[in-house]
Parts: sequence; C-alpha cells; structure tokens
Amino acid sequence: MKKLLNTLYVTTQGAYLKKDGETIAVKIDGSVRLRLPVHTIGQIVCFGNVTCSPFLLGFCAEKGVGISFLTERGRFLARVQGPVSGNVLLRRAQYRMADDPEKTVAVAANFLTGKLFNSRTVIERARRDHGGKIDSSRLKQASLILKYNLKRIGQETNLESLRGIEGDGANAYFSVFDELIMAQKDAFFFKIRNRRPPEDRVNCLLSFLYTLLLHDVRSALESVGLDPQVGFLHRDRPGRPSLALDVMEEFRPVIADRLALNLINLGQISPDGFSTSASGGVFMDDETRKTVLTTYQKRKQDVITHPFTGDKAPIGIIFHLQAQLLARHIRGDLDGYPPFFWK
Repeated sequence: MKKLLNTLYVTTQGAYLKKDGETIAVKIDGSVRLRLPVHTIGQIVCFGNVTCSPFLLGFCAEKGVGISFLTERGRFLARVQGPVSGNVLLRRAQYRMADDPEKTVAVAANFLTGKLFNSRTVIERARRDHGGKIDSSRLKQASLILKYNLKRIGQETNLESLRGIEGDGANAYFSVFDELIMAQKDAFFFKIRNRRPPEDRVNCLLSFLYTLLLHDVRSALESVGLDPQVGFLHRDRPGRPSLALDVMEEFRPVIADRLALNLINLGQISPDGFSTSASGGVFMDDETRKTVLTTYQKRKQDVITHPFTGDKAPIGIIFHLQAQLLARHIRGDLDGYPPFFWK
C-alpha cells in the first residue's frame, strides 16, 4: 500500500525554500522557520512570491517530490517534476484508447457515472441529516433528475450526448446547492457557478478547493505513469490536464463540495476572510487560505474503505488507487474503469 505523504503548502510571501542536507528548509525574513525531512514530503505547493533554490529543485526532482507554483490566489502557473515514471507502453496504450471513439465513450461514461452518483449522495445525505432545516422537496427533485441522468448514461454512444447529460446533472445539483448552506446565509450564498474570477465567497472557496483537488489527482496520475494531459471526457487542449479533470469529477462533490459546506456551516471560516476587488472578483485572505489548507490536509487523512478494492485507506491515497485502476484498465487488466462511489 502506498504511504500517504505530507503536502507542504507555502503561503508566506517572500519565503525561500532550500536544500539543507536531506531536509527541505523554509527560510523567512532571513531565518529558517521550518525543516522537514524529504522522505516525509510527497509534494510542495507554493503560492505567490515563494522561491526555491536550484539545488532544491534538483533534489526534489531526484526524490520524486513535485513542486507546483500557483499565484497567491491559487491559479496554477507551473510544475517542476523529475523524470516521468511508469512504462512508456502504458502511455502509448492511453493515447490509442483516447483516439478510439468507442473506448473513449466507455471510459468517459464511467467518470460521469461517478460524478452524478456522488452528487446525488451529497443531496441524499443532506435530506437525511437536515430534512427539517432545508427545502427537502427541492432536494428530492434534484436527486430524481440525477437518478434519471444516471440511467441515461448507459444508453449514449457519443461524447456530446454524455456532455449534455453532465450539463443537466450539474444544473440540477447546483440549483439546490444554496439549500445545503445552513449557516452564515447572509454572507455565504450560492446562485450560480462562476469563476475567473469568482463573484461570491462560495464560488471563491469552491474554486480554491478544486485547484487543490486537481493538483492531487494530477500527481496521482503521474505517479502511476499516465499522461494527465490526455483525457476522455475532457478532450485535448494545450495546457489543460484533461485526464486529471476527468478523474477529479468523481471527487468534486464528496471531497471539495462537502468540505466547503463544512467550513461554512461549522463556522470555521468567516465573511471577513474574503475581499472584493475593483473588478468584482472575490478573493480569500491569507489566514482563511491557511484554514482551508489545514482542513483539506486533515480531510485527506480520514480513512475510508475503497468501494472496489475493499482496502481501508486515507482519502489522500484514494486518488492514487483510482489512478492505478485506470492504468490497469488501459493496460487491459480490467474490463472497465471502476468509478469511485462514495458510500
């Protein structure tokens, strides 16, 4: 079983990361504030004005520790990674499968099945746990739409039809998302999904969590030797990690969305942690970002039972298990890709 390693998130502006023996040292205002042994780190994510020494970049590449650079507000910029792992034959098989319309539809359908099933799970759990506090009838209607679309998936034979189902499902799910927000309603509300930049606090929070999730899924795919750029449901586009976007669809509702709702409903974040720019975009401050990062890290450590393998594993390892299952399907060891279903 793969071990869940820590992700080092560096948000302090002006921080400098360097190699110090077999450790990663974080230097702030001229003094070392943190040292971490490299064998405990799986990846490093740097936000904003954070720099790394060339020796550290080479050291991390050698040790298999990827380093990602994002803007201070969380937009992906670049990633430094060592030699590509895995068998080149796996990637060639991936490319052939992605070029086969029939096989592409089959894999894309499974990604979509996982997404809609898990979206429905979020809604049904809310109905079960908070039926007296929310408009249960609206949630029931959205759940029925998702159930109907789940049945439609197996009947479609082309990608455009699947994307239409995805759109219908997403519209139904997000149409009742505001019902799931049960605290701080004056400040945290959801009307429609928007981004680049997000126009309200909830969209700001979702976009940031999706960035973190995409980063972890992409790393998992790379670790098993798959090319994160070549997807099935999301087609090729320069600079877009299409396969990572495919796989993360299954995790959005149950990992990112539920975490966002918990942060709001449990009062772990406050409206004061967000600001609005002159252009109307909403952004979170440094303290709120740290709270979200810490909570996300803790969430990844929660142990669950994988629905297909039966293994008990931290959520952070589930990304890797799904990547392994996809690689096994592409190699021909599995007849189909088993989506992740949240039970």
